[in-house]
Amino acid sequence: MRFFRYRYQNKKNSIPEIKLNRIYSDLSINLSGELSENLDVLHRLFINTSDLVVRQFKSKQNGSRNALVYLEGLADKNLINDHILRPLMFDKSLNSSLESVVTIGSIKYINSWREIEKTILHGGSVLFIDDLTKAAVFNTQGWPQRAIEDPQLEASLKGAHQGFTETGSQNIAMIRRFIANRELKIKEYTVGKRSESKVSILYLADVAHPEILKELEDRIKHLDVDCILNTGELAEYIEDNPYSPFPQFLMTERPDSAASQLLQGRLCVIVDRSSSALIAPTAMISFLQSVDDYSTRWIVASFIRILRFLAFLIAIFLPALYISIISFNFQIIPMDLLLSIGESRERVPFSPIIEALLMEITLELLREAGIRLPSPIGQTVGIVGGIVIGQAAVEAGIVSNIMVIVVSFTAIASFSIPNYDMASSIRLIRFPMMLIAWMFGIVGIMVGWMLLIGHLLSLKSLGTPYFSPLAPVRFSDWKDTFIRVPLWKMTTRPKSTRAIQSKRMGSNRPLEDDK
Repeated sequence: MRFFRYRYQNKKNSIPEIKLNRIYSDLSINLSGELSENLDVLHRLFINTSDLVVRQFKSKQNGSRNALVYLEGLADKNLINDHILRPLMFDKSLNSSLESVVTIGSIKYINSWREIEKTILHGGSVLFIDDLTKAAVFNTQGWPQRAIEDPQLEASLKGAHQGFTETGSQNIAMIRRFIANRELKIKEYTVGKRSESKVSILYLADVAHPEILKELEDRIKHLDVDCILNTGELAEYIEDNPYSPFPQFLMTERPDSAASQLLQGRLCVIVDRSSSALIAPTAMISFLQSVDDYSTRWIVASFIRILRFLAFLIAIFLPALYISIISFNFQIIPMDLLLSIGESRERVPFSPIIEALLMEITLELLREAGIRLPSPIGQTVGIVGGIVIGQAAVEAGIVSNIMVIVVSFTAIASFSIPNYDMASSIRLIRFPMMLIAWMFGIVGIMVGWMLLIGHLLSLKSLGTPYFSPLAPVRFSDWKDTFIRVPLWKMTTRPKSTRAIQSKRMGSNRPLEDDK
């Protein structure tokens, strides 16, 4: 049997334009019993679609004329040839049903053009059969996808070396590898009018709070957009305060991190075609934690946590503190240090605020250039560029040595933040802090600190307090905040998640020897 692509031709018996207009305006209209009419409508729906494949053939079972339709780049050709076309064209068993001949996982029958269009665009194959007013649908998705690799933004020390990919079903499977429990439920939604994106909500049914789940569902279901391309877009559409510089949802590339959050009672959102998962609700403390904290000794993990909180304060306030001391409050500096700073700044013609802005903007440009360039070149540009520009600026008298030290220390502190979104927010907040320190000195820094705390207190994530467990105060959750106590002491889930099953473990310490 010779295979060929069906090409649309204007025929005398083609469907009238009036009927076609009805189909375009209402794709819920059912199929026709004539194969030629169905193919006519199909090619008018997918006009100028060169990758649309229509293969006509006669079935060996009953001699009927059939046509298999799929998009060339989205379907698995080997699966189609071996399990659909070959059995239908060469199996001579008479009066056999389609299910007994086609050796593929599942077969579904549909009869509306809307469902046919959706199936083809999502990589499925549709079989049109002459004299039949419904079409068979096969799951033959086979679009290009990359292999599982290490996460790019969340380096793993002792955890799993697996990162999410751009295939939603594969991401869900990786989470199931960590939580092999029937209580792990999935709710799927389609978002987008022009291009539908599959959004999946994962949660533990006996742990997650139903009100939080319903709130997240309502926000996703009420979206009215053309398309959702990645998880970051979805987070911006459904967050509580879109004008806040702080991220209100945690995004992760690691399935072990997503599984850890699910076990605490939170929800995980997987967006198809995106390589990161969204965790909700979340608190600010979560952005300063890492899943590797739970695979190292608790004393070491606690020390690293304290360093991160210290880095958080340094990255925001150190340049502002330098500006305020040099401009207003120089009397608090010891005399020997003040003379050293004055000697360093004697050739600098700019005020401290101009000096700091020049260095900070230069640092941000170097950081952005290092990200956009290929990895080996980007690292070289970042290191060499920082050394060369800093040394040249000092020798030219544009900036002082102490300013280079302050900016470098600030950059190191911002790199210590484990979450990229939070680190980016800190980089942004640093600039208004510098300006308010230039205008009002240390008093301005204190006012800025109070405004920052007030803003954090007002934020919510899916209706839950963003600054928990610090406000409202929940001392039981402090065991996993500034420090990490031993795992066997964390017997309950965080109260900020409002988990309906608070206990997560029993006593796991070995019995003490009485001798």
